[in-house]
Amino acid sequence: MLTRRKLLKTTAASGLALASGGLSAPAIAQGAKIRLGYVSPQSGPLAAFAEADQFILDGFAASEAGANFEVIVKDSQSNPNRAAEVAKELIIDDGIDLMLVASTPETTNPVATTCENEEIPVISTVAPWQPWFIGQQGNPGDPGSWEPFNYAYHFFWGLEDVIAVFTNMWAQLDTNKSVGALFPNDGDGNAWGDPNVGFPPVLGDQGYTLTDPGRYQNLTDDFSAQINAFKQANAEIVTGVVIPPDFTTFWTQAKQQGFTPKAASIGKAILFPQAVEALGNAGHNLSSEVWWSPTHPFASSLTGQSSGDLARGFEAATGRQWTQPIGFAHALFEVAANVMGRVSDASDPDEVSEAIGATDMQTIVGPLAWNGAGLPPFAAKNVAKTPLVGGQWRLKDSGGYELVIVDNKTAPDVPTGGVMEAIT
Repeated sequence: MLTRRKLLKTTAASGLALASGGLSAPAIAQGAKIRLGYVSPQSGPLAAFAEADQFILDGFAASEAGANFEVIVKDSQSNPNRAAEVAKELIIDDGIDLMLVASTPETTNPVATTCENEEIPVISTVAPWQPWFIGQQGNPGDPGSWEPFNYAYHFFWGLEDVIAVFTNMWAQLDTNKSVGALFPNDGDGNAWGDPNVGFPPVLGDQGYTLTDPGRYQNLTDDFSAQINAFKQANAEIVTGVVIPPDFTTFWTQAKQQGFTPKAASIGKAILFPQAVEALGNAGHNLSSEVWWSPTHPFASSLTGQSSGDLARGFEAATGRQWTQPIGFAHALFEVAANVMGRVSDASDPDEVSEAIGATDMQTIVGPLAWNGAGLPPFAAKNVAKTPLVGGQWRLKDSGGYELVIVDNKTAPDVPTGGVMEAIT
């Protein structure tokens, strides 16, 4: 197979990066720009994750470092096959030097796998590291066969972090420790429900009883079976990793069928204010993981903006409420600028990959380094962990919802704004 890397060995590909923050610029052709590919789910059921993309891209283009890059954007359409297809287009047709990709394993994994096969460096985010790393292995069920990647790097938190955050929040309430699980048949759902690396073993060790009715297909329209199972188990807690339209369906049907747990801590679906607002007053005190917020005590290496500055900038530019992916989309371009400011040849995939692995920087989502901290040996090379806390959505007197951080045991530097409250 003729990969782009092999092609580059026989052609004169070049680019230019001018680093910010005093980093040296690569010694390559004057006037050219480094080509970045960026893939995210800008349409389809995962589109909320990419809501801030244009705002981030505009801000990057206006920054000092961004002026030295050309960013070619592709929409995965929330479809893994489409994600792989556009990744191949960016590599083969557009000749990118570095791939960036964000938002759920359904987008990150096919793009990262394509880049690894084509020997093009890729930085991904917004997917727990287990479904990202393990999901790309040839035999996900055999840890002995797992191999590190040469060109694929990822930054985010892991299942161990979200489990800790959720159980820390639940521990603030008086419950019977009976938990109902909503795990779909997708990369996230299969990882969260995995009997070895997911929620089941940890919850069992902490004295929780987990009722898992089995995998369901995304975009289902009837959750009666799950609701009945949770009612039979007297579940006072519900958890899961659900796409936004499915949680709206589930929660509406749960209310109609008289099922109201004391806590509902849901990954993915209720990260976004519009998803909670769609529930009316029924969204009050729903809880989720919080990867980034305006109160996170971090600043951008590109612009110097605080987390609060970036969130307010988005709201002023769009008239919409801030969302968590804003920080991580921004951080992708922070890392790209930092990495390309440390290479002598932006078109050399091996040099770029080595530079990614050597990254040690402060970003708007916190300190970032591929140093293996908090990770098992098999993932140490390719994954960098970021902090995670827990929050609840609260109705505001003025209307709408605000996300209040209620637990920070896993990341004490991030301030809390309240304590966990039971759903009533």
